Amino acid sequence: MNPKRKRRLMMIILILIGVGSATALTLTAFNQNMMFFYSPSQVAAGEAPKNRPFRVGGMVKENSLSRDNDGITVRFIVHDNAKEVTIRYTGILPDLFREGQGIVAHGKLGENGVFIANEVLAKHDENYMPPEVAAAMKPKGIDKK
Repeated sequence: MNPKRKRRLMMIILILIGVGSATALTLTAFNQNMMFFYSPSQVAAGEAPKNRPFRVGGMVKENSLSRDNDGITVRFIVHDNAKEVTIRYTGILPDLFREGQGIVAHGKLGENGVFIANEVLAKHDENYMPPEVAAAMKPKGIDKK
């Protein structure tokens, strides 16, 4: 083989290896940062990941909100009319957070089955429900938009 062709072939192979490596690293980083949504029924059924962050959402159960002694840690129950998940959140709840309203929480499932939230998002008006929550609750008999 001609030395000039050999050099071109090696250059093409190195470029392909570089592009392939960059693509693999990008897809791996994307997959690790992706956060899926699960309903309380899916969490109770064990479908939610144990060691990865995810989102859970539903309606805040009436009279389930309680505060710890530190005044900033709250616990409440989210349901989808079939199953319930207890959520613990340390921080200031959104102004629009209320019992009986739809929320989405980001975080991880603790060892005792309590969802430890890093962020709690509340709906922004009386007619809005996060699309994930509405889709998860539709089969349970609640159809709010």
